[in-house]
Amino acid sequence: MARRRPVSKLIILTLSSLIAYISIISLVRAVKPSLFVWSEEDLEEAEWLATSKSWWDRKFCRFFGLCGIAHVRRDHPGSRSVKIVQDNQSLMDDRDESWRMDWTVAEDISANWTNDEKVLREIPEYVLEYAPLVHLFSGENFWPSDIAEHLVYTTPQLNYTPVQAKWKHPSLQDLNELNRWELGRYVYLTSDDDVETLPDWLGSERNVPIPQPGEPVEPEEPDHDTPGNKTPVFNDYDDRNKWYDAGGWDDPMDAESADPDAFGLKMDSEELRKRYAGKPIEPVESAEQDSEISRGRSDAPAVLVVVDKGNDVIDAFWFFFYSYNLGNTVFDVRFGNHVGDWEHTMVRFYKGHPKALFLSAHTAGEAFSYESVEKRGKRPVVYSATGTHAMYATPGIHEYVLPWGLLHDTTDRGPLWDPLYNSHYYTYDYLTDDLRASNLSPLSPTQWFYFNGHWGDKFYQLGDRRQYRFAGQYHYVNGPLGPRFKHLGRRKVCQGRFEHSCVIRNSVEEDKRLKRWVGVGVGEEPEDEDLGSIMSRRANALMMMKNHNTLSSERDSSSFR
Repeated sequence: MARRRPVSKLIILTLSSLIAYISIISLVRAVKPSLFVWSEEDLEEAEWLATSKSWWDRKFCRFFGLCGIAHVRRDHPGSRSVKIVQDNQSLMDDRDESWRMDWTVAEDISANWTNDEKVLREIPEYVLEYAPLVHLFSGENFWPSDIAEHLVYTTPQLNYTPVQAKWKHPSLQDLNELNRWELGRYVYLTSDDDVETLPDWLGSERNVPIPQPGEPVEPEEPDHDTPGNKTPVFNDYDDRNKWYDAGGWDDPMDAESADPDAFGLKMDSEELRKRYAGKPIEPVESAEQDSEISRGRSDAPAVLVVVDKGNDVIDAFWFFFYSYNLGNTVFDVRFGNHVGDWEHTMVRFYKGHPKALFLSAHTAGEAFSYESVEKRGKRPVVYSATGTHAMYATPGIHEYVLPWGLLHDTTDRGPLWDPLYNSHYYTYDYLTDDLRASNLSPLSPTQWFYFNGHWGDKFYQLGDRRQYRFAGQYHYVNGPLGPRFKHLGRRKVCQGRFEHSCVIRNSVEEDKRLKRWVGVGVGEEPEDEDLGSIMSRRANALMMMKNHNTLSSERDSSSFR
């Protein structure tokens, strides 16, 4: 009997501790539920838990953070066979490709542009001269995609309910009409296929860039001794204060008291041309005219959005889209998968000279001085990580979030993607939320840009066999928002809010002290402040334009009298 007492005491102590733990957790949840909200997905915790049919699963999830344990399996996506496109060979099939026409509007109205309008739509030549080159990962399974094709294989859903029939797919020219449903905030472009069956459109293998002449089959190690890879001394601190913090507004709500001139509604051509440092603004010759084969060309177009910040500062955002983001693994358990993936590289110019780059990664990224990054000629070279497509300045292993490299991205010198061969070019006025097709692609549609929703599925419910969550990290998260929500009006090079500091690194060597981002298994939601400020700026600009036109009409009437 004496031997049983310690065992009995241990059982009683264990049960008591468990009951106390559950009681404390329940009390804290009731008093301070916000402590358990680490992401937008967590705001729907109660509804998400209720979708599981297992009582044990719901309780383990609620009290121990172990959700969907029965759904976990080791993930080995590398079984997909990847075909590298050679020369001008393409991987075509029998699919209807009428979606390609969505990139061309029905009518070319560029002939009707006024001189001022032409200036607003012009892309400075130096933006193309310093366009980034992207090394995709050699073992990538999910290559660049065309957003027009992406729409063919997805159906818009308001949360988990389709808003229209599957056969009625939106196009680039009417995607913004989905904002009729709750301003588009809760609209998700949901895959028509089970993504775990890896349908071809997710992989987009035919969009692998055409290899460069002499490009090796296996990726090379970088040569850090060549001039293009050395990190020279950063020597332009004298003018950094002129471009480090640029832009015309601090608080978008202050726009109500602004002058029409501040919105560019009353600016003459000469002043606008001065903003481009007096350089001629002419479209460059297409590289396809100079070569039978466009080496580095992908069949998936990139999107360039040029934003004039005033005072000789120009931001050039190069956006790259992928139909699928494959999250990373911890002990062979994968987190952070999602349909749709927008990444970008931004180059900031001052008086026509590149000063800094921002490389997006997950929900944030890092900034570098132009001098510090690798280059081919004048063009910066960046690296896209396998699966996640996070962008880095060097090839190799990039650790984040967890210690000892448990969670990391991987980059190498895989196929080199040159976006100049296939891009759609736009200019954007961040003060009025006005996107314009540029002089380089005047037929490119703009409606898709104003879609407020997600470019992929909503995070799957706990009752879905594909979903699980450990320590707040989900296997599948929400699809991303589009370029409109990437802080195009940012004052600093970094993506954060204007009041946040921005560290511009002068070396591409890894600095583990720098915090890049948190929450790999977290999706992306439009913040009320972001959506509200964008809508407010657009509404205010339209109202001011109306008032300006009214005043002009009254002046004309007075003069006539």
